[in-house]
Amino acid sequence: MKNRKLFSALLPVAAIAGFILFNACKSGESTNNDKDSVAATITPTTDGGAGLKLPAGFNAAVIADKLGGTREIAVTPQGDIYVKLNRAKNGKGILFLHQEGDQATVKTGFGTFGGTGVYVKNGYLYASSDEEVFRYKLNAQNEVINPDQPEKIVTGLLSRREHEAKAITLDNDGNLYVNIGAYSNSCQEQDRKKGSPGQKGCPILDSAGGIWQFKADKLNQHYGDGVRYATGLRNVVGFDWNQQNNQLYVMQHGRDQLHDLFPDMYTTKQSAILPAECMYAIKKGDNAGWPYMYYDQEQHKKILMPEYGGDGKKEGGQGAIDPVVAFPGHLAPNGLLFYTGNQFPEKYKNGAFIAFHGSWNRAPEPQAGYFVVFQPFKDGKPSGEWEVFADGFAGTAAQTASGRAEHRPCGLAQGPDGSLYITDDNQGTIYKITYKK
Repeated sequence: MKNRKLFSALLPVAAIAGFILFNACKSGESTNNDKDSVAATITPTTDGGAGLKLPAGFNAAVIADKLGGTREIAVTPQGDIYVKLNRAKNGKGILFLHQEGDQATVKTGFGTFGGTGVYVKNGYLYASSDEEVFRYKLNAQNEVINPDQPEKIVTGLLSRREHEAKAITLDNDGNLYVNIGAYSNSCQEQDRKKGSPGQKGCPILDSAGGIWQFKADKLNQHYGDGVRYATGLRNVVGFDWNQQNNQLYVMQHGRDQLHDLFPDMYTTKQSAILPAECMYAIKKGDNAGWPYMYYDQEQHKKILMPEYGGDGKKEGGQGAIDPVVAFPGHLAPNGLLFYTGNQFPEKYKNGAFIAFHGSWNRAPEPQAGYFVVFQPFKDGKPSGEWEVFADGFAGTAAQTASGRAEHRPCGLAQGPDGSLYITDDNQGTIYKITYKK
């Protein structure tokens, strides 16, 4: 992975309400003859509607609102929508919406369980709770046939009330992938206790802190029947299968509280932007290095965690893979989508959209995030600088800086016409982004 220079941007730009810039760093393949280039967030240029700032030519519409905590979303070839609620509302954890124009109406709800994951593939709707994965048979119109009789695909998934969300995705070879987040910040002997050392051998990695693979069509698999596909990932909510190179890509939530736990090593400013939120290209057997190292996007290095003898400068993770893109810390990447549609301009084809849910742990520095960014790809690899694609979800600049965001982007989906859908799990809003020359 090639180094990049750091572009530092200061807070806030008064001309654009609700927009906060921050220290940014990008890693990946250069499009400038492999020379170092400056990475920066790109300010959206127009009012795209629905309170969002978008690049010229794009428009946003609120197609549904106040649905509950809308997490992942799936759009059928007919343009209908399935959305997963983090908590069941009126006894329903999955909503089915019929879309006409720029309005989507809830037609039914089913599934008594809350959770995060929802995915449509090969005639089935897959959905996850924090402990199980189910699937529902679909008819020719991609409507659920027996909403009260789901098939149980996986049961007994580990959930210990920290990083418990079970995001899901599927490949083209009949495999289901499930995130099992680590029930810890940094595998300390006493979790989030100032100065507490890391546990030797980190026993958490035996059952969590990675991606597990299951068969998508086999019923009643237990947690133990799965394959630990990748390890060393603290928590992944956004992940997707890249069709260009037939590979899994994930967005990791980096560790918290470097200054709070080790104030002699990290300033509050360092703790606000470190460690990087990383995109990884995952192959079976990969190790991303948690909890022994983190990636520092300013030094462009893998750094030994302070819990394991690090001091903010010592390198670590020699056996761990490098990220393919490194974003500023604590932005909380909750959605990842590779765009394969034809509606948007050519530059977006096969690139990645990432929904950043927004920070809570940058204080006393201003909070940041609450936007959707775009990372260009070429031949299945990151290529060129990432940019802020959609901003304004949080509301005013003051709401962004304080973390009191009105809306927090979470799930992403692509419609059959190439439109982009974004969920908000704060007020239950679904946005539809379209492009017109």
